Amino acid sequence: MTIRTLDDLLAEGVSGRRVLVRADLNVPLDKQTGEITDDGRIRAVLPTLQALRDAGAETIVMSHLGRPKGEPNPKYSLAPVAGRLEALAETPVIFATDTVGESARQALAGLEPGQIVLLENLRFNAAETSKDDAERGAFADQLAGFAEAYVDDAFGAVHRKHASVFDVPARLPHFAGKLVLREVEVLSKLTGSPQRPYVVVLGGSKVSDKLAVIEALLPKVDRLLIGGGMCFTFLAAQGHEVGKSLLESEMIDTCRDLLARAEGRIVLPVDVVAATEFSADADHVTVPADEIPADRLGLDVGPRTVAEFAQIIAGAKTVFWNGPMGVFELAPFAAGTRGVAEAISKVDGVTVVGGGDSAAAVRALGLDEAAFGHISTGGGASLEYLEGKTLPGIAALES
Repeated sequence: MTIRTLDDLLAEGVSGRRVLVRADLNVPLDKQTGEITDDGRIRAVLPTLQALRDAGAETIVMSHLGRPKGEPNPKYSLAPVAGRLEALAETPVIFATDTVGESARQALAGLEPGQIVLLENLRFNAAETSKDDAERGAFADQLAGFAEAYVDDAFGAVHRKHASVFDVPARLPHFAGKLVLREVEVLSKLTGSPQRPYVVVLGGSKVSDKLAVIEALLPKVDRLLIGGGMCFTFLAAQGHEVGKSLLESEMIDTCRDLLARAEGRIVLPVDVVAATEFSADADHVTVPADEIPADRLGLDVGPRTVAEFAQIIAGAKTVFWNGPMGVFELAPFAAGTRGVAEAISKVDGVTVVGGGDSAAAVRALGLDEAAFGHISTGGGASLEYLEGKTLPGIAALES
């Protein structure tokens, strides 16, 4: 099976043709001001949009933002995104205040070659995420009716069987955008024959969230380094006190089994930063990982762990990282994530940051994005790809 690409579409000629682009503009917004706090996903789709603009296409962009309950909600409007997209793309962006309604029709009526229309949040229509094929299909019919070709450049959504991702490409000539193509090319290096040593760094809150990818990767990796909240369930599986740290007690036996099967390839923290409470102002101390006080909770890996992880990472030729090492949003507990990220940035080989909170941490901590081989825009999608799952959005592009 092959996937036709944006270059194939451009070779056919798009001047004066309407192209529907599924982008992932699901950016974080400040809860108080509503302002965009990280525009990485907007910047990621720019190469595709600029190529279409320069070729004279009439481009219609659609995306979701957040999880509205199938109806309009100002909290999740793409209006702030339209303004930032216009500034970054350095071209006017016409914003439709609905998805397939009167505002969208009016915006499209005046659309000219080289211009961009951004539709309002797809998830304001319950049919976008419906599990009913007919309902989803009817919405897809409306979206597909806007254009002559479809480009998917929303890697962060390709693991969802949603109307704009799965059903629309069945109704139009379909192509992979530059971002989706790049993501698949990079991640395929990790699922094929990665250069060794191959090191995976996993963090985040819960073992249950990462269990499938751990199971899939464990036979393939040389080292699996585990930090973040999930490490405490593994430490508990070794019989250690974890105090008030995040713990999935129902996963302890699973972690014990994984450790046994890993035969030393799973590496856990040797020290942690333990605080009296979940707060930037909380009293905190660095303690051995097997001596966490009963009245404290671990909020970051300690300096000895960072040094040990960094040494292992330095010898790697392929590194995949998904999930922060601690609560990096709070300054006293950001050092672990920063130290591991900096070690990954210095690797002479293939380095992939697996989207989600890891990508957010790179930007929030002011690290040089260019120092990493690839920063994925899809946390969940990248994990499911590595698990070997069929991603609906990718399957829909195959022809």
